[in-house]
Amino acid sequence: MEISAAGRLEVRITAADVGKRVSVRRLSEPGGALEKFTDTVGVLTSWTDGVLLITRKSGESVRIAESALVAGKVVPSAPARRRGPAASYEELARIAARSWPPVESEWLGEWQLRAAAGFTRRANSVLPLGDPGLPLDDALSAVRRWYGARGLPAFVQTATGAEGTQERLCAELERRGWVREVSAEVWTGALAPVADLTEGAGVVLSRDADDAWLARYQRKGAGEVALRVLGGGPSVWFATVPGADAPAAIGRCVVDGRWASFAAVEVDPAQRRRGLATAVMAALARRALDEGASAAWLQVETDNAGARALYAGMGFSAHHAYHHYREPADAGTGTP
Repeated sequence: MEISAAGRLEVRITAADVGKRVSVRRLSEPGGALEKFTDTVGVLTSWTDGVLLITRKSGESVRIAESALVAGKVVPSAPARRRGPAASYEELARIAARSWPPVESEWLGEWQLRAAAGFTRRANSVLPLGDPGLPLDDALSAVRRWYGARGLPAFVQTATGAEGTQERLCAELERRGWVREVSAEVWTGALAPVADLTEGAGVVLSRDADDAWLARYQRKGAGEVALRVLGGGPSVWFATVPGADAPAAIGRCVVDGRWASFAAVEVDPAQRRRGLATAVMAALARRALDEGASAAWLQVETDNAGARALYAGMGFSAHHAYHHYREPADAGTGTP
């Protein structure tokens, strides 16, 4: 925290620092016999009427009374990464969008409106990559009309926790009644170490998601739209470990320039802890290396402890978090 030459803590942030990453200390139990302090680090998303709103890396919003501040300062917008390939949020967001493409899209300024008949939120949400070209309330109204015309709820996909992410947009959506339904993280890592983990014997690679692959895929009843999304991307590969009635394990990889993405890595519950997920990823990684990729990314839910441990052991680490905000239930909720 900021300490003056006289040894006192100081508040060195003002409302002019909205949009910057800050670290603050507040008195959490003012007036108590034993004073307690709480530290918060995140993006200062608003400072109005004596209340600060700080959005943490996780996307959580913290409200702090100005009167409770003890110290505060602006900190670097993105902490130095210790490992993994360097990448900006925007680069990863565009790569991720190409790896899981919608069947229909339209641009609203620099916001991409995506639809795929409701198959996954990622393919049926707005990806904001800049200015929508309209005031926010007008842009959100246009978004709701676009999705409403297709019989779909409106979702906005946002990101937090890295340079160039959208903490302020998260705060504005929440202020307008949009509800955060799902959060996950994007992790990155070097590709070659994944390829070296195992020989991947018994893994079959294909350009198509056949009936056997789909039998193991967690989203049952995949129709034509789902197959278009799954098969979309610059260079798509499907991995299968054959089993008795259905594959013992499956996975999907999309190669796009220097990046390889891993998704749909699933293992028969009866055959877990046999290294099948590792074998699938290693086989896909070797194919991606052959196509010129050198870096990898994947998405993992924050509460999936098993997957997080697996990927951390492979050398992956968190790059940023992303969230899906659903439109308010009340159609009249569109302004603060």
